[in-house]
Amino acid sequence: MNLGITQGVLPAFHERLRDELTFPLSWERSGGRDFPAWRAEARAVAGKALMQPLAPDPDPFDPVTVEATDAGPYTARTVEFALSRYGRARGSLLIPHGSGPFPAVLALHDHGSEFTIGREKTVRPRSDPDRLARATAWADRNYGGRFIGDELAARGYAVLAVDTLGWGDRGPLAYEDQQALAANLLQLGTSPAGLSAHEDIRAAAFLASLPEVDERRVGALGFSMGAYRAWQLSALSDGVRAAAAVCWMTGLKEMMVPGNNALRGQSAYFMLHPGLHRSLDIPDVASLAAPKPALFLAGGRDHLFTPAGVAAAYAKLRAVWESQGAGDRLTTTVRPDTGHAFTAAMQDEVYAWLDTWLAAPAENL
Repeated sequence: MNLGITQGVLPAFHERLRDELTFPLSWERSGGRDFPAWRAEARAVAGKALMQPLAPDPDPFDPVTVEATDAGPYTARTVEFALSRYGRARGSLLIPHGSGPFPAVLALHDHGSEFTIGREKTVRPRSDPDRLARATAWADRNYGGRFIGDELAARGYAVLAVDTLGWGDRGPLAYEDQQALAANLLQLGTSPAGLSAHEDIRAAAFLASLPEVDERRVGALGFSMGAYRAWQLSALSDGVRAAAAVCWMTGLKEMMVPGNNALRGQSAYFMLHPGLHRSLDIPDVASLAAPKPALFLAGGRDHLFTPAGVAAAYAKLRAVWESQGAGDRLTTTVRPDTGHAFTAAMQDEVYAWLDTWLAAPAENL
């Protein structure tokens, strides 16, 4: 028996390891037990794997507006606030003109191995020509030439975007240094994915605390790594009422196959919670958001996620939402001719979906 390495980075016995993953805490294995009790137990297991508190830190946010610019139908602000108990960070905050409180969206940026910009991938930078040039090129490449945060603000949503550790003002990280950062954080008792998840929970709480925002209508939206963060945030935080995730959903076993991008390791650290999958599959974690409204969009030509992985995950998600009589609150779509991108057509679908669930009265949630 080969106990070495195969396929470059996989242990030769990877299939036996994969077969040991039975996801014993998944909803399908729960035997139809009480849903709130299952969710509480599964969320506690997920929280332990995060190695960070699931609840936002109780410390005050102490926000400061660094600059503000009139951007037509909304005001674009750069704000600084206490992102966690560890320190402060800057965010891009867009507030529509008019009388609030407004529905709000936490715009979560992607990975893409582009670290010099973070929040600028979703919200147009206005005071730095160099960042604007890079952000515009990124939007042209991945977002149909649009800044999704600005699009939402023009539609009447308050929007917040914050850099993840390693990106933009909190970096830039080098691609080949992600492993070292992860190792150092693990030595210090946390992880890149766990820290990012906790900061997203805190950022959502900050957005909900603003006087211009209706705290009952706060959602999350992201593409790629941002999509992972969006559905994860909805799963782990009761403060987020709806989430739209574009191009990040799969089954764990279908992802851990030779040749898959996740096996390269570096970017995986921001979406990897040690030990979690001994209990729960990826869609099992996302299902903790049920019965809240959730939208998952995938590209049929997305090279990062196999069609089999997307289909398996969607089936698991569907079973959970329908078990709670909330099948109409879950949208799972595959666009056959789309790759790993958040196209203008996909954005229009997301915006219409958000209008249904967040722009409408909070009682609909």
